[in-house]
Amino acid sequence: MTDRQNRVGSKFGGGGMSSAPNAERDRKERLRQLALESVDLAKDPYLMRNHLGSYECKLCLTLHTNEANYLAHTQGKKHQAGLAKRAAMEKKRAREEGTTGTGGSSGPMPMTKAGVGASSTTKRQQRVRIGRPGYEITKSRDPRTNQRCLTFYVDYPEVDDPNATQPRHRFMSAYEQRVESPPDRRYQYLLVACEPYETVGFKIPNEPIDRAEGRFVTNWSREDRRFTLTLYFMEPSGDDETKEG
Repeated sequence: MTDRQNRVGSKFGGGGMSSAPNAERDRKERLRQLALESVDLAKDPYLMRNHLGSYECKLCLTLHTNEANYLAHTQGKKHQAGLAKRAAMEKKRAREEGTTGTGGSSGPMPMTKAGVGASSTTKRQQRVRIGRPGYEITKSRDPRTNQRCLTFYVDYPEVDDPNATQPRHRFMSAYEQRVESPPDRRYQYLLVACEPYETVGFKIPNEPIDRAEGRFVTNWSREDRRFTLTLYFMEPSGDDETKEG
């Protein structure tokens, strides 16, 4: 504790006036002691010790020299705000999953014989996942523009009705996924989903994708039950000028 004796302007035997830095130090020490009594670091899902012996907060992506510094961080505004956002996200996800299980439509709607969507009052049947689909990836370059090209082939041979079911895709940032930690912003993820298979994700560079006509193409072959997606990355204008020269 800070020695408060023999300070200028204080009476003998009494605690002197504490300066702002000392008061802040005492406040952090009290918070640390309180956290030690109420928090079990062994059960903290966001605490990670790296190979250098330092401590990392996986929620806020911050680095700390020791446990005391990490505990002080957990009582700060940034960490508390992150916890609140994560709790709100989990609550929203649980609500969406509950809605999906009771008649919601987060994927393709099953088609009736008449060709229209099933009634919203009809509960969706819970299907059993049968594993990951087979896939193939090819890399190439456009000989004219020198743009890098990726083509994904995903096979779904066990799809019941290829006319009623079509695979869906979307892009996910590195901060949305929970597989790799800490997230690497140099990459993004392409997700492809089709019932009753598990969703597969492909890790690709986090670079702008050319959305021009013929540069981003998807195709669902109902006969072969194969989904194809082809994309081109945007190339800097300087590279094109160098090639033309």
